[in-house]
Amino acid sequence: MTAVEVAVPAHAALGEGPTWDARAERLIWVDILGSRIHTYDPASGRRTVTATEQHVGAAKPRAGGGLVVNLRDGVGLYGAQGSGEPFRWLHRDPVPGRRANDAAVAPDGSLWFGTMRYDEAPRGGSLSRLTPDGTVRTVLDDVAVSNGTGWSPDGRLMYYIDSPTRRIDVFDVGEDRTPTGRRPLVTVDDGFPDGLTVDADGCVWVALWDGGAVRRYTPDGVLDRVIELPVRRPTACAFGGPGLADLYVTTARTGLTAPHPMSGSLLVVPGAGKGLPQVPFAL
Repeated sequence: MTAVEVAVPAHAALGEGPTWDARAERLIWVDILGSRIHTYDPASGRRTVTATEQHVGAAKPRAGGGLVVNLRDGVGLYGAQGSGEPFRWLHRDPVPGRRANDAAVAPDGSLWFGTMRYDEAPRGGSLSRLTPDGTVRTVLDDVAVSNGTGWSPDGRLMYYIDSPTRRIDVFDVGEDRTPTGRRPLVTVDDGFPDGLTVDADGCVWVALWDGGAVRRYTPDGVLDRVIELPVRRPTACAFGGPGLADLYVTTARTGLTAPHPMSGSLLVVPGAGKGLPQVPFAL
């Protein structure tokens, strides 16, 4: 049986968005509903928690230091610790009843950020692309719960999840970075696909909300590995640590009447595979 360990014991309401920050050698993750950004250094065990003024869907490293964050009312920037750079909005677009959700940085350094309505209404969310100059282009405007986004090792394929569809979809990516030819890679029949990551072999790892597992699918959509978890609601996964070999998994407690003691914690599966280096936001 695959070993699953607790990396950071926590009671996050809705842990999400694990990302390995290679420069700082730490993992970044968020508690969306708790309005918290967490960091964890596995070498030293050092942890930090930063409160945000709004629900935070994702936090990703910036090339210039600091973080880009997907907040309820838009996308903002935090400077590196000690830099003196104040928080500022890069893109602000508040919509009543809507919040931020998952986000990912593309191979070209742009941020692809998702939104959803609090009531998860169909067509209430979107997926948009944001460049460092603040230019935003909406790519999908008819999603319900915008979730996992990732790219193949060569950047020619983009994977995407709108959770209520129960699908992982795949797009072709052209020279202009526009995804086309949307089609299902796989349909999940046990739980809802949530956050995803792509490994060095081009396989897609996906956390299953209400499915209690992380699954790995080949680029052809063949299920070739299942990691069963003790928690019911894993939310997302990412590789980190030495050699990008350890799989980190965020989890949630929200909506559970009797959550497992590990629910809300950051879990880790040591030596699970080999991930791809994460590109920082190009600002």
